Parts: sequence; C-alpha cells; structure tokens
Amino acid sequence: MSILKLTKIHKSYQDGDNNLNEVLKGLNLEVNKGDFIAVKGASGSGKTTLLSILGTLLKADTGSYILDGQEISGNRTDWHRLRNEKIGFVFQDHRLLPQYSALENILLPVLAYHSEAPQSYIDYAATLMKLTRIEHVASQYPAQLSGGESSRVAVCRALIMKPAILLADEPTGQLDMENALNIVALLSEINQTLNTTILMVTHSEEMAKAAKQIVTLKNGILN
Repeated sequence: MSILKLTKIHKSYQDGDNNLNEVLKGLNLEVNKGDFIAVKGASGSGKTTLLSILGTLLKADTGSYILDGQEISGNRTDWHRLRNEKIGFVFQDHRLLPQYSALENILLPVLAYHSEAPQSYIDYAATLMKLTRIEHVASQYPAQLSGGESSRVAVCRALIMKPAILLADEPTGQLDMENALNIVALLSEINQTLNTTILMVTHSEEMAKAAKQIVTLKNGILN
C-alpha cells in the first residue's frame, strides 16, 4: 500500500544573478508501507530540497505530493500539525533541548497538544527506549549523553507520534563509524520490528546498505 507518492515534482531556485536553476526536474517517487529506502546523491544534487518537500518544510513549484492518502498542496493552515502527526524527523545534529531530560525530549511532540503527556505516551516512550536500548538514560540530560545515546533519543522522539513515515537526514553524519553503523542497524531493526516506513538521505554507500532499496538522485530525478 502506497504511503507516499510524488509525481512530476519540479523545484527551482534563483541564484544571485537571477538565473533560474532547476534542482528537481519532474521527480517521481512512490513509497509503500513498511519500505526502508535510502536516497543517495552527490553534494548539491538536491537531496536536502527533496527531503524538505517530503517534510512539508518547502513547497514544490509544480507536481503532486500525496502522504497517507492526503494531497499535500496549496497554502494549508495546518502544516505544523501535519508534520507533527504524520512525519518523524531524525536530523544529524540531534536537536535535543538541553533543559529537558532524555524522556522529556522524546515526549516533546506530544506536548504540542497536551499540557502533560498522557500515560499512554509515557508508556510508549518507555517501549521505544527499551527497543533502542537507552532506558537507563531516561532521566539524564543531553550534556550527559554520548553521541550514540543522543542519536537514539532523537530516533525515539521521531517515533513517539507513530508517524506515517520517518525521514532521516544524514542521521549518522556526526558519529564515528562504529556508532554510525549502530544507528543504521537500529533503523533497520525499527523498520522490521515496528513496520515503520523510513526514507533516509545519505551520501554514504556503507550506510545506504542498511536499507531495503537504494535510489540515486542525479540530474534532478531519481534512478
């Protein structure tokens, strides 16, 4: 079952000389429930632009984007809610808030709708922390965490709302090789255990191997 579909996506930018540079040139992509897809591409190939469109942080110039049965287009007033409920993000810099514990950071998306996290979400956070083997750091703060532990907290936070798709933007970019391999192995485990749909952008051939399918972004289209 298709969970995400892009059809004929175009995106251009104007440079300093007012020249129009087309980054995405009629790009097509279909992602099914339970897929784990790695998108590879050279620097400047448009990977960040593609991820920003998928994450509703950027609108395509033309084309169709359907996410979990909804057409994502026009000037919607609920972009923030849509992102929070349907899309999980894992960034390479973790983006944990230093004043909150690991558990509190994981629950932050829930607090967009509740003054206090309901027990059901606290229980699910505990399940995720056990799955990612970081239950022992629940009360620790980001400054007390290793890079690998911070990455796992970020993964749990991205999963807490049970999103339709998890987007990972170079999730191992700031980790050493051992921790990087651990994180992509963890994403593979989450994909298999929770049936979470994952799309990961990476420049690394080694990291991409963890995915079920590898596609390459080149000349504005996916191959």
